[in-house]
Amino acid sequence: MKTKLLILTCTTMLIACTNTNPFLTENTNPYGVPAFDKIKPEHYMPAFEKALAESEKEIAAITDNTETPTFDNTIVALDRSGELLDAVSAAFFNVLEADGNRQLEDIAEQISPRLSQHSDRIMLSDKLFDRIRTVYEQRDQLNLNNEQMRLLTETYKSFVRSGALLNEADKQRLMQINEQLSVLSLKFGQNVQNETNNCEIFITDEQELSGLPESAKQAAKELAEQAGRPDAWKFYPTRTSFVPVLQYADNRELRKTLLMAYTTRGNHDNEYDNKQIIKQTMHLRLEKAQLLGYQNPADYQLDDCMAHDSKTVDAFLESVWKPSLAKATQEAAALQQLLEADLPGETLQPWDWWYYAEKLRKRDYDIDEQQLKPYFELNAVRNGAFEVAHRLYGLQFEPLNDMPVYNKDVEVFRVTDANNQLIGILYTDYFPRAGKRPGAWMENICSQYVDAAGVDHRPVIINVGNFTKPTATEPSLLSMDDVETLFHEFGHAIHGLLSKATYKTLSGTNVPRDFVEMPSQFMENYCYEPEVMRLYAKHYQTGEVIPDALIEKINNASKFNQGFVETELLSASILDMDYHEITDTADFDVNAFEQASMQKMQMIPQIIVRYRSTFFNHIFMTGYEAGYYSYTWSAVLDSDAFYAFKETGDIFNPEVAARFRHLLEQGGTKDAQELYNEFRGRQADPKYLLIKKGLIEE
Repeated sequence: MKTKLLILTCTTMLIACTNTNPFLTENTNPYGVPAFDKIKPEHYMPAFEKALAESEKEIAAITDNTETPTFDNTIVALDRSGELLDAVSAAFFNVLEADGNRQLEDIAEQISPRLSQHSDRIMLSDKLFDRIRTVYEQRDQLNLNNEQMRLLTETYKSFVRSGALLNEADKQRLMQINEQLSVLSLKFGQNVQNETNNCEIFITDEQELSGLPESAKQAAKELAEQAGRPDAWKFYPTRTSFVPVLQYADNRELRKTLLMAYTTRGNHDNEYDNKQIIKQTMHLRLEKAQLLGYQNPADYQLDDCMAHDSKTVDAFLESVWKPSLAKATQEAAALQQLLEADLPGETLQPWDWWYYAEKLRKRDYDIDEQQLKPYFELNAVRNGAFEVAHRLYGLQFEPLNDMPVYNKDVEVFRVTDANNQLIGILYTDYFPRAGKRPGAWMENICSQYVDAAGVDHRPVIINVGNFTKPTATEPSLLSMDDVETLFHEFGHAIHGLLSKATYKTLSGTNVPRDFVEMPSQFMENYCYEPEVMRLYAKHYQTGEVIPDALIEKINNASKFNQGFVETELLSASILDMDYHEITDTADFDVNAFEQASMQKMQMIPQIIVRYRSTFFNHIFMTGYEAGYYSYTWSAVLDSDAFYAFKETGDIFNPEVAARFRHLLEQGGTKDAQELYNEFRGRQADPKYLLIKKGLIEE
């Protein structure tokens, strides 16, 4: 019997010609990764033009096929179409988000509406939908396996949800709405990034930095020097810059200045103001939802998720909001007492919370974040995450030093299985830069799928972060929150890397939004386990493994300040739902709407919602509208899943790990609830999340 070889390929291998455009020449890289070292901004538009033209030909070949529609000549053909367009889009938008500039932003402004139009022409094609519907209506007679039936069903549903059943006039209006929304989404993100980059706060008197750790001061000094201000210290509204100030700076006014600069981005009535964009976006989303037969945008978005409808989400959020808010109110009272001792008569404000919480943590748990950081050197933490994946799934990570990258800070790893079989390629890009959007994320550069010849095309995955960059005197040292973030995004990467689907549409992280965060949050559990901390937490100067006493303190404090953490998170989820449950956008005022939402949920004034409206990229840029709740929904799943290991007494239990790996490998080939029930033998129990957070007693 012949054995099918597993090879890694990327769709940039499609055309061999003399053109010097890297997208349009044969890719000779042994792993098929994009030629980032050769790609220049001027290559993107010609590549997009060629890719769009090829995609249109591929769709025409399906719709003009005179043969009777079948699963293979219609459904599979559609899944395999658009390879070059996928490759160009993945490379471009990854670089735009991680290493963007004005030239790339101009290209995005040109191509985004065209991509939206192209997608709509496909999804609203009567000829194509007629073929899909013909196959769908015969599904019970086609003898399809489970994955094939899933692909057929999901394809049909996606066309219906995209407006395939609308009349011609409504289709044209829907196309206009989608095009406008794509432009608004792009502009929203650009405004947030530009205002972040343009807000520079310089301090010239070192006494004003009292309490700030030397590492944070050194980072601020280097930023100022890069800005041509060697006489100063520079801060700007990103979490890596302002969180150390909020935690440690004795200068209350500086804390206030930085927090307010962060939380008012996009809300300054200037060229980067996002309020009008939000108003236009919500008007169009409401019109789109109602055009498609839904009462509001939330019901439209949730129809394809585990939760299914807004009532279910609202009830779920309320069930965790009440204990979280009660806990946060208790925490605020404790912090108010500390503030009173320093500033009699003053009231605790949002810019005081982190500062006094750090004092309280140090007092009650004898933990100083600066005492911990030397044990959390970035490379060591990443290697610890790699070791967890090795112990759970047998994965191995080999550095590839000669791979093409788009920035010198990017590193590349070859990922193999226990038997040395190729799993995929992992890129990591961890440091902030002017052209990188805030936050941390995982994306596909190439998706996993099996082609018609039976060849398994392995994925290329990227993890992106904004961790503190090494300085002249010390490496990148992480906070415990940073460690958790690294493990979180690595969990997404593992989900993508382990994929064993046949079809791209169903592979990797192509699962419902309220399920996609489960594998990433599951991985967070490991970074706090003593057994795992001893693997990665080693003092960067001495090599000393973190003492058991410190591990014990960290775990004793794991429930500290969780009322604040959950309230900040859940308030953003509720705000998101409030936006997308609207049924009227007349006389819509963003600030008034947000304030009304906070009052309705009885948000305490000492906490600011994690993402205020005008910089809430998740719901106005990255496709998480009516979906931010999914972090908490998935947290119920991940807590319950991790308990499956804990109850055996072995967090690397081989039998449980094999079952969980099987869940990850299947991607979206099955219903998410069915997948979870197969792994656990039942539905997830919310109590494990509430216990973990200290919101109820065990």
